[in-house]
Amino acid sequence: MRGSNEPRETQLERCSATGFALEQTQDSIFHLDLHRTAAGRAKPGPLESVYVTIPRDGVRLALDIFRPLGDDRNTKRDTILVMTRYWRGQKADLSAGDGDQLVLHKNFSSLFVPHGYAVVVGDVRGTGASFGVSLYSRSRDETLDFSDVLDWIVAQPWSTGRVVGYGLSYTANTAEWMAERNHPALKGIIPMAASYDPYEEVYFPGGVSTAYGTAWADMVRNLDLNLPSPGVRPVGPSGEADLAAALRDHQPGRSLSEGLRQVTFKDDRLAIWGGASMLDWSNREAADRVSRSGTPYQNWASWFDLGMAHGAVCRFLLQSNPMNVIIGPWNHDGSGTYDPLQADGAPILPTPSMQHANNLRFANLCFSGRAAREQGKVLHYYTLGEGWKSTAVWPVPATRQRWYISTGFRLTASPDRAGLDSLQVNPAAQEDDTSMRWDTDRLGFGNRRTFLDGRLAYTSEPLTRDLEITGHPVVYLNVTSTCEDSAVFVYLEAVKPDGESYLLTEGQLRALHRKVWTDSPLSALGPQHSYLKRDAEPLIPGEPAILIFTLFPISARLPSGYRLRVCLACSDKPNFANMPADGAPPLLKFHRGAAGCYIDLPIIES
Repeated sequence: MRGSNEPRETQLERCSATGFALEQTQDSIFHLDLHRTAAGRAKPGPLESVYVTIPRDGVRLALDIFRPLGDDRNTKRDTILVMTRYWRGQKADLSAGDGDQLVLHKNFSSLFVPHGYAVVVGDVRGTGASFGVSLYSRSRDETLDFSDVLDWIVAQPWSTGRVVGYGLSYTANTAEWMAERNHPALKGIIPMAASYDPYEEVYFPGGVSTAYGTAWADMVRNLDLNLPSPGVRPVGPSGEADLAAALRDHQPGRSLSEGLRQVTFKDDRLAIWGGASMLDWSNREAADRVSRSGTPYQNWASWFDLGMAHGAVCRFLLQSNPMNVIIGPWNHDGSGTYDPLQADGAPILPTPSMQHANNLRFANLCFSGRAAREQGKVLHYYTLGEGWKSTAVWPVPATRQRWYISTGFRLTASPDRAGLDSLQVNPAAQEDDTSMRWDTDRLGFGNRRTFLDGRLAYTSEPLTRDLEITGHPVVYLNVTSTCEDSAVFVYLEAVKPDGESYLLTEGQLRALHRKVWTDSPLSALGPQHSYLKRDAEPLIPGEPAILIFTLFPISARLPSGYRLRVCLACSDKPNFANMPADGAPPLLKFHRGAAGCYIDLPIIES
């Protein structure tokens, strides 16, 4: 191990000097416009609702069709397709509180119809007014249905035969599964805030169960039972009988959370899910098939929204599709921003209306065929405290800078003498209830100084020059536990000269999953873990063990005078389940010294 904090060249692959300033991409199809908005002229015509029968099994899906006012049945329109499990529409407006709870992404017609597109919004099978049963998210039956929906659109007299899939959150995932179907009508997709591997990015990051995942699963199960009142909009004015029949179809379904509570490993196959595992509803597992489709992407993600930025980076690395990836400092729906290092408080662009203008431009490129002809990929990313940049490769060229935990709760450039710092887990403690990452309704993380109790916090001396961190920090922990299983949470923070501290990124690992997946296709990002049953490694109580893992990616430029802080915790309520769930809570000892704990930061040299 190195005894100084001089940067050393990274061992990561794919790190050629290909980064470039944002303005250098403006002649490319795949660019990011920070200024333009778009005003449409057409007015939406009357709503049309239909049932479409899936030939494979006779299940009927509810679809809404929106076209510009004045169109006759033969007026040709390119189509935006959205498939949702949040109801394609509702009987009446819900109260503001219920609307927030349901995370309803509405008004797809107002986004696209004014710009001359037809819009089709459908309830996926087993949800809303559609028939069938939903055993788990993005079931194979659900994703196979998308081919039939695309066939139906192409057969309509108003269709040009060209479709772009669109969505945010769950509907973004369905757009990506449309690409997996390799249908000739699909000309591109625009997924915003889409998970890529739901196990690692939403439900079990680091193998630890999130409270968000189970709460979301219970919420959407209520939607499938037509709750809250007044419920989903029927198909047509006389559709109440059909809706009642569809809801009877939904009854055999179980809450996704019942299955999630039985999951430990990615490959756990559950009877409640018809024998499926979480691998079966991972877009990442379909990467090769999606690549073969050649479908162009415009993928939006945030550094601070669940694990969506990690998913966007993995998608960028694993797929060959023409791709425009945009990672910013947003909340889940892109309506709010978080940059604690921003000096002047100016608005962070693009705003939601500007984001939509970028989507309209990309949709036009897809419908014209230009996006499919574009070779290569571009990733635009926002650096906290600085602004937008672009790259054709990820990770960007970086050097690794190592920081050790040391005596006196210092973070130092050189290893200190050997020793131990102990942390007793208190399962009743409320560690952090302001996390924007694990609560998609929140914005920001608050002053992290509030959460120092119950954690081990190691702080550096003030930086003598600006420091840019861009990429995936890697944590190496030498720990001893009193239990066979434990969870460890690591937070990287920026500390202002006045002592206020702000989260940059974080990561977690359940010790059971600590075996490093040495031949992972994502090893360029840092150490990976398979989370498969065959790779389980329980701890031996009282014996040291090595936990090495990669934090979520980030890009941030810290000014001179700031300090770095690394916080270690063994619980994070109310965001995560305690580990172990039962029995005496563990006592963990973190080793210091040359063989002790450290963090490697990816540093961009000015």
